[in-house]
Amino acid sequence: MFANFVDHVVDTAYTGSCIADPDPEPKELPPLRLPAAKRLVAIGDLHGDLSKALRAFRLAGLIDHKGQWSGGDAVCVQVGDILDRGDQEIKLLFLLERLQRQAQAAGGALHVLNGNHETMNVGGNFRYATAGADLEMAAWKRWHQFGQRLKSKCSSCSDTAAAAAASIDAASVPDTPAPGSSSGRSSKQYNPMREAALRPGGPITRRFFAPHPTVLQVGSTLFVHGGVLPSHVEYGLERINRETRDWLMGKPAGGSSSSSSSGKRLPPPEFLRGADAVVWARDYSARDEDRCDCDKLQQVLESLPGAQRMVVGHTIQDRGINGACGGRVLRVDVGLSAGCGNGEVQVLEITQDGHHIVRLRENKEPQPKE
Repeated sequence: MFANFVDHVVDTAYTGSCIADPDPEPKELPPLRLPAAKRLVAIGDLHGDLSKALRAFRLAGLIDHKGQWSGGDAVCVQVGDILDRGDQEIKLLFLLERLQRQAQAAGGALHVLNGNHETMNVGGNFRYATAGADLEMAAWKRWHQFGQRLKSKCSSCSDTAAAAAASIDAASVPDTPAPGSSSGRSSKQYNPMREAALRPGGPITRRFFAPHPTVLQVGSTLFVHGGVLPSHVEYGLERINRETRDWLMGKPAGGSSSSSSSGKRLPPPEFLRGADAVVWARDYSARDEDRCDCDKLQQVLESLPGAQRMVVGHTIQDRGINGACGGRVLRVDVGLSAGCGNGEVQVLEITQDGHHIVRLRENKEPQPKE
C-alpha cells in the first residue's frame, strides 16, 4: 500500500498531473488475436515527439483538446518506436500508459507494440538518444531515486518491482547528460543513465515495454513494427511475444533469474536481431513497390487464420501512408517526429474489418486506400 502511494506521488510530481496508481507488476500480454473492432486506428513511429503524437491522436479523434481519451470503443494500435531521435521519450511513455487506461475504461483499447528502437535501447545501443532525452532521463531519475529512498524506510515495501527498480540507486549513475545539445544530436554510445533504466528488467523496461506485444492481430489486420516473415510464423508469433516479454523482464531463456544477478546484460532473442528480425525486416516496405516481396507476404497472411493485411512501421514513407501488394500491406511510418523527418501528421483508419480503409491527414479530406 505504501509503495503504491509513493509511486503515485512520484509519477504525479514528475508528470505534473494526477495519474492512476501504477501497477506493481507489468500487465499480462494481450492475446495474439483480438476480435475485429468497429473502428481501428493505426499510428506510426513517434520517436520522442510528444507534440506530434498528441496531434496524431487528435487527428484520429481519440483524444480531446485536454489530451484525454475521447475515442469511446475505438481500438488503436501504435506500431512502436517511442524511443530515440526525440527529447520527450518518458513523457510520451506516460501519455500512452494513461491513454491505455482511459481507453480500457471507455470500452476501447490502445495497444503499443515494441519496435526496433525499444529493443536496441534495452540491448544497450543508445546511439540515437538525444541530449535532450538525457536531460529528461536525469529529471525522471531524481524523482525515481526519491521514491526508492522513501520505500527503503518501509520494512514491508520490498516487493519485486521495487527491488528491481532500486538497483538504479545502487548503480551510482551520474545526472550529467552526454555531450551534445537538446536539438537532436546523438548522445554517447555508452550512457549510464539509460543503461540503468533501460536494461532488461530495469524500471522503465519493466513498466513500459514488457506489457507490450511485438506482434498483434486485430480482426483481419496483422500489426508489427518491421515485418512478419515465414520464419517468424514457423517459430510461433505467440512464442515471439512471450519470449520478448521474458527478455524485457530480465528473464534468461529457460530460466527465471534476472540479468542483474550476473552483472551481464542479457542479449535479445535471435528473432529480434539482424535484418530479418521481426522488428527490423523491410521486405514489404520498399518505396518502390516492385521491390516488395509480395509473394512472401501472401505466404505469411495465408498461414495465419483470418489475416488479410499487414500494417507495418519502421521504414519512412516519403509519400505518406500508403499500401503495396494490392493493399495487403499498409505502411504507416511517415517520419512524423521532428527528429526523424518532421513529416506530416497522418493516421490510418480501418472500419468494417477492412472493408473501408482511409488515410487521415490534418486539414484534408480522408483519402481511401486500396
